[in-house]
Amino acid sequence: MDEKLKILLCEDDENLGMLLREYLQAKGFTTELCADGELGYKAFLKTKFDICVLDVMMPKKDGFTLAKEIRNSNQEIPIIFLTAKTLKEDILEGFKIGADDYITKPFSMEELVFRIEAIIRRTKGKKNKESTVYRIGQFTFDTQKQLLCLGDEQRKLTTKENELLALLCSHANEILQRDFALKTIWIDDNYFNARSMDVYITKLRKHLKDDPQIEIINIHGKGYKLITPEEE
Repeated sequence: MDEKLKILLCEDDENLGMLLREYLQAKGFTTELCADGELGYKAFLKTKFDICVLDVMMPKKDGFTLAKEIRNSNQEIPIIFLTAKTLKEDILEGFKIGADDYITKPFSMEELVFRIEAIIRRTKGKKNKESTVYRIGQFTFDTQKQLLCLGDEQRKLTTKENELLALLCSHANEILQRDFALKTIWIDDNYFNARSMDVYITKLRKHLKDDPQIEIINIHGKGYKLITPEEE
């Protein structure tokens, strides 16, 4: 990466944590290592990080709880979960909180760096793009500010919500192919990313429910379609 990015790394396994920190720093990242969720949150409040890499099972405060607190303060910062858990329920819980990625142990450090760089490229690229404003029924959607507005009400979208809604808007009243959306936003169309996208589709439906003219429908075996009134 061209810029020196700051990573918040929370991992209670001392040996793994130190290995990851050394490897990430060797790759050019400034990395702060915290051994539990409480220390992680204190570090987050003191320093401006570019991305958070959080172990799920930690003492004092687990990764899910920490991620919720981080999301309450910052809706945009990317979050990657590290976990030994492979239960679908746990993985879905992580994506509901707003995770950008989820890596199960054991994993290669090269893979972690690849995923970090892929997420940073997407988020940095998004910020450098010109603002695009869509009309979705009664809503106004500003992709640059990540704002979905209805009258005087404004809702700040997470990065993933913003990317997925923008993709749906660019294909309004057309089928957005599932594989295309996964590879565009999640890079990989594996099972866990597919479940993640389903979670975000559900979130977007809730955000848009106040306008009955709007609907995101499933097209079986193909993808999704954003149904919205055509602009005159």
